[in-house]
Amino acid sequence: MTVGQAETLPHCIPNKDASDRRFRVLQFVSSSLLSLAHGGNDAQITMGIITVLLYSQHMLDGPIHVPLWVVLSCQSAMALGTLSGGWRIVKTVGSKITHLTPMQGFCAETGGAVALFGATWLGIPVSTTHTITGSIVGVGAARRPSAVRWGIARGIVVAWGITLPASAAVAAICYWIVEAVARWT
Repeated sequence: MTVGQAETLPHCIPNKDASDRRFRVLQFVSSSLLSLAHGGNDAQITMGIITVLLYSQHMLDGPIHVPLWVVLSCQSAMALGTLSGGWRIVKTVGSKITHLTPMQGFCAETGGAVALFGATWLGIPVSTTHTITGSIVGVGAARRPSAVRWGIARGIVVAWGITLPASAAVAAICYWIVEAVARWT
């Protein structure tokens, strides 16, 4: 029997309510891990900006380095923000792309956390949103490919593809405006 068949035959899943309750508790753990991984990965950008500002203002002694208090404060801020509001993003993305049971939510969050911890360990900056969205698509497709609303997933990928050149264009326009104003003054 496949997982998809088991879902269509609820009587084949012993004590499904108890299982859902356990996975809801485990989702708190997986959500916490995802929050920590998010803080460790995405906070690197903020840490870099703060460190450069400290260095440029001669507030760091010796060669440039990221002070421990900057690391801890950035990771904590990101982790707390994700923990307090990140579940809403997971719920929204999860409910639009595919329906997630507590077990599937746990698997998606754990998979996303593991991917983020790995990327952080390797020093690769990745998007937490992209990571969790990919994890949710993976869990939905593992259940059965037709469980994923591929049109919505495609729309998200297209939006990601548009974001980079659109941001670049807006930044270039801002630069040209500031440069023109600077020449006139």
